[in-house]
Amino acid sequence: MGVIHVTDRAGQRHTLEAIEGWRVMEIIRDWGLPIEGLCGGACECATCHVFVAEEWLDKLYPPTEEEEDQLDTVITRPNSRLSCQILWTPELDGLEVTLAPTGA
Repeated sequence: MGVIHVTDRAGQRHTLEAIEGWRVMEIIRDWGLPIEGLCGGACECATCHVFVAEEWLDKLYPPTEEEEDQLDTVITRPNSRLSCQILWTPELDGLEVTLAPTGA
């Protein structure tokens, strides 16, 4: 097991235990932080939108066309990702993300 660090919309940083193979969205949701993930990880909405810390972007697989299509429906930054499309692995131990504003 490892951890991810999540900054919530109020600016508070949370360190969450992560399980290999789980989607980052599932980890955040199961620890009780306010992330919707309405589609359950099917890449059909953008309610799990996060901003990934710059130093972690190169460690992630690039977004798929489907993910980019969903990100087009919200206000994004260059470091925007859907957390349902990031599978946690030991290589991502210490991953830093920030929850995007609701509706953004």
